[in-house]
Amino acid sequence: MRQNLFTRLLIILTLLVISAYIALPLPKPDFVRNLVFWQEVRGRDLQLKQGLDLKGGLQVLLAANLPGGAPPTPEQMESARRIIEDRVNGLGVAEPVIQLQGEDRILVELPGVTDRNLAIDLIKQTGQLEFVDAGFNPPSEGALISTTYSLYGGLLFPQTLPTGKPISETLDAQAGGRVYKTAFTGEILQSATPAIDNLGRNVVNFTIKPQFQSDFQTYTSQKLNQALCIVLDQRVISCPIIRGVLSGEGTISGAFTREGANSLALVLSYGALPVPLKIETTRDIGATLGADSIRRSLVAGVIALVAMLGFMVARYRLPGALSAFSLAFFVLASLALFVLIPVTLTLPGIAGFLLSVAAAVDANVLIFERFREELRGGRTMRGAVEAAFQRAWPSIRDANISTLITCAILFVFGNTFGASAVRGFAITLSLGILVSLFSAMFVTRTMMRLVLSEQPETIEARRAVLLGV
Repeated sequence: MRQNLFTRLLIILTLLVISAYIALPLPKPDFVRNLVFWQEVRGRDLQLKQGLDLKGGLQVLLAANLPGGAPPTPEQMESARRIIEDRVNGLGVAEPVIQLQGEDRILVELPGVTDRNLAIDLIKQTGQLEFVDAGFNPPSEGALISTTYSLYGGLLFPQTLPTGKPISETLDAQAGGRVYKTAFTGEILQSATPAIDNLGRNVVNFTIKPQFQSDFQTYTSQKLNQALCIVLDQRVISCPIIRGVLSGEGTISGAFTREGANSLALVLSYGALPVPLKIETTRDIGATLGADSIRRSLVAGVIALVAMLGFMVARYRLPGALSAFSLAFFVLASLALFVLIPVTLTLPGIAGFLLSVAAAVDANVLIFERFREELRGGRTMRGAVEAAFQRAWPSIRDANISTLITCAILFVFGNTFGASAVRGFAITLSLGILVSLFSAMFVTRTMMRLVLSEQPETIEARRAVLLGV
């Protein structure tokens, strides 16, 4: 019994130390951050994430802008929403809100965004990538050019007409200027990732889908020492010279900054928007309100904790004091879970967390009241501890299951109707409920066994003072 008790105590103390290290704003080395492999690489800072209402950020309302004012289909808008969501998630923004508004608008909320221009460009970028045959006389980087794909209905043209005349001469005459032939579009790309080459330059590495590798290899073998320009939305990004035969992979190089290479990789990875969008409104959300809300919430939380602990000690004496340790474990473990999952804290989320604190205290109240009743019924100290937990458990279980069912309904509601505030409340409350169950039935039980069951004679001698019974 004693060995089992100290094993449980060792588990509690280990979890407490780990939770405190994760929850507190302490510096974490890279190898620790890399342990949370399920998180996006750019978001592995092991810090509490704050929502738009607390941290501030950018709010953008996008509207469909089809030619002639034609209305978009629901499928087009949902596809556009998913692509924007993928792009924003690639930026590492914590808990972005991307939801449809009406039939032709998309609302985008980005907490903590500082470079608003980069974010806006990434959101609205159509991302039409072309690999353009530029021959031995490529255009300069950054130039706007005409391509066969953009001018002639998205068709990829052959090198010559059926008459044998080079197609470039005919196209140039019709367009009134040089028209570059589109060899491939971004459809051939399987993936694109930012990287740094051997010279320390920012580049984008790409891989070709298997079904296009043979055509890509044939083309590059016929165009050795010629330029194959990378053109994004008719603007030349880079014009690398084909130095060898390529098949499955390649590199896009140019005068990229780190952010530029990352942005290009995201656009290429997540594709073009199915419907053109225009920015209807943008709004910067300041962090002043968030800082004030955090301060008030912290003050309210501290006052509530002190009041509850004061009540527990005054009412239950020594067991009430033990609940302070259990409550400290609960708070640190909950915050650690918020960091690890990660959960983005908003004002409703903080409210859900504070409500779960009350649920944790409520479980201890049920246990301590039952403990007193067992002592009054004549049980020994050890017997009263065990009976209190066994008989209080059904009430604690049923009360918390009903709360978890409510949280599940709120979460589904928040996901279905885009009510992220409701979803945040449900997440923090449900996590807090689960941690409070562990805290009450494992941590509090271990502490009561350690203090009360192991020293019954000492406690019995001062029973009225220490237990209030």
